[in-house]
Amino acid sequence: MITTVVYAESGGTYKTTMTANLAVAFKRMGLDVLVIDLDPQTGNLTSLFDVGENRGNPDADNLVKHILEMPDGDFDDLIETAEEGVDVIPSHDMLGDFTSNLEQKISYETGMKGISRDEYPRFELLYNLLWEQEQLNEKYDAVLIDPNARAEDFLYNAIYALRTLVAPVKPAGKGSLSLDGLEEMVGNMETALDIEIGLSCVVPSGVGQTNAHKQYRDQFENTDAFATPVSIGSRESLMDAMWEARGSAFKVVEERWKTYEEDGEMVSKKGERRVPDRELQTLDKLWQLAGFIATETFDVDIDHELVLDIDDYGTETVEFDLPAEPEVAD
Repeated sequence: MITTVVYAESGGTYKTTMTANLAVAFKRMGLDVLVIDLDPQTGNLTSLFDVGENRGNPDADNLVKHILEMPDGDFDDLIETAEEGVDVIPSHDMLGDFTSNLEQKISYETGMKGISRDEYPRFELLYNLLWEQEQLNEKYDAVLIDPNARAEDFLYNAIYALRTLVAPVKPAGKGSLSLDGLEEMVGNMETALDIEIGLSCVVPSGVGQTNAHKQYRDQFENTDAFATPVSIGSRESLMDAMWEARGSAFKVVEERWKTYEEDGEMVSKKGERRVPDRELQTLDKLWQLAGFIATETFDVDIDHELVLDIDDYGTETVEFDLPAEPEVAD
């Protein structure tokens, strides 16, 4: 199965929108998909998929209570299904207090069991919940996590649980330094967690038309250190429209969502957006990215063809391109 954390140390990399787009792409490839939102801030994946009605209710059951072994209900009741068919475990305000609650649990349990704090498996809790207790591998073909970017307990729990990263990177600074930084980041995480972490691919995102941006993209695409199957151009309008459409970029284009000023106010409506070739190309790149992760990293069988049914426009077909077979000398 696919188990991926979409992680970036810096903002502005399309981390959350990329997670949503990958989840929907996997769903459209015929897979059963679960996304876990571990980001406590507003404007997160929960908001984008329009789920999590009880995220601000301190009495509501939530993922933190299950991780800390004090649930108020069944785990399956945490899961909501978004409009595009993706299952979501929403964010909850209690995520922001996870470390302080965890410290209380560790203090209590180490005192009761007579073990040192260093021996306590603080980064293995989510792993134990997802795989040993709930056995999500029997229910889903793909599990994705959108974590908080800060290097703290929840991030390390996410990486320990899923073991594979997809790393969106933005064109800032020198590409060679960013490459070195990625290698160092993965190495530090492996040391801290005492596990091997796979880096499925790096995705330059928000790449503009400047020479500096193109040079940055080329440095990633030409390196042998990591796979860079696609780069995503600067598509602020398309990505921003996802928040108004409450769904993926595929939904934005198919329903032609557009945000614009009307009578002095900003409004968002279906059926208003043009369908420029560059946005269809972006959907193609997102489809290729999802196909690469599914087939090249995880060897999962997928439906290769995507048919976009665009309102009052017609259909467009996108096909995942299999990597070319290496030539064999006679």
